[in-house]
This record gives sequence, C-alpha cells and structure tokens, in this order.
Amino acid sequence: MPDDPSDEPADEPSDEVEQSGGTFSAFGVASMALGAVAVAAVLLAAMIWSGHRDEVDERRYQTQVLQAAAEWASVLVNMNKDNVAANMARLHENTIGELNADFDSAVQPYRQLVQTLQSRTTGQVDSVSIETLHHATGPDGAPAPPPPPNPQLSAFASRTDTVLVVATSISENAAGEEPRTVRWTLRLDVSDVDGKLMISRLEPIR
Repeated sequence: MPDDPSDEPADEPSDEVEQSGGTFSAFGVASMALGAVAVAAVLLAAMIWSGHRDEVDERRYQTQVLQAAAEWASVLVNMNKDNVAANMARLHENTIGELNADFDSAVQPYRQLVQTLQSRTTGQVDSVSIETLHHATGPDGAPAPPPPPNPQLSAFASRTDTVLVVATSISENAAGEEPRTVRWTLRLDVSDVDGKLMISRLEPIR
C-alpha cells in the first residue's frame, strides 16, 4: 500500500533561503540607519549655514547702523557759523520720533555754542560702537528681560540700536584766540524705518 502523502515530512526551507532572508534584513536595517544619519547631517548642515548667514547679515546691518550714526554725528561736530543753518536742516531731516518733534530744543545747546563762539570748526568722529546692555538677573536667578521698546518708535520703526559716538572738534575763534578743542561723547539711537536708518535720540554723555 503506498505511503500516505500526508505522512511525508514537509519540506524545510533551505539554508540558502534563510541566509538570503537574513542578509536582506540586515541590509535593510543598515540602509535605514544610513538614511537617518544622512538626513540628520543634511539638517545639521542647513542649521549651521542658516546660523552663519544670519550672523553675517547681522554684522552687515550693524555696520550700516554705525555708518549712519557716524555720518550724522560728523555733520553735528563740523557745524560752524557759516554752515549752521544748512547743517541744522540736514540733521533735522534725518531724525524721527521725539528727536524730530523736539529737534530745536535738543540741538539748541550746540547751535548756541556755535553762535556764541563765532568760530570755524573742524571735527572728526574718532570711534563708534554698538551699545550692548547686560541685564541683571531677576529674583528667581533668571536673566531679567530687556526694557520694552519705545512705543512711539515701535509704531513705525522695525528696530532701534543704540550707538556710542566719540568725536573731536577744533574751533578757531574769530577773535584770534587759541584754538579750542572740544571732546564729544554722544549716545545716538538709530532706528530702521522702512529700510532707512534715522536718528531717534541724541543724548550727550558727560
């Protein structure tokens, strides 16, 4: 009597199939791991590039702020009896905010000095720097928040930076007296108004 086919042992998978299956699984896991590493590397490179580009843009912007402050201050320290009206008009048109509204009173001491001395003045800007405030810590030990921006400026200025200006001017008095050297230390706020940098504060530092 022929053997019952059901009694025959089932075919077992060959070693070749097992090996090929095992090899495929290991290759798949390795591929996934390499893919994850590649994606992470791309993201890290993008973050580094973005941070570098932001830093370069910030430095370029600060250079423009320093230049705007230096040019405005240069007009101020080179003011004399012959150009006082023209220089005042030039200074005024490049101001904004409270300084623009109260311009006459803000620059009155400088105008009065020129008119009193009746002098010919030659000035130069010695240095300009961005003022950075280091805020004290709060009661919980965390850094204290910076002071809120001036609401009158934030309505039309996207950003305001404070610049310290040091300048020197030499005035030759009309009476033939010895030249007088004047040291200037000013704090200027430079505000970005639709891409144009304007002076929003003038503060002499004693």
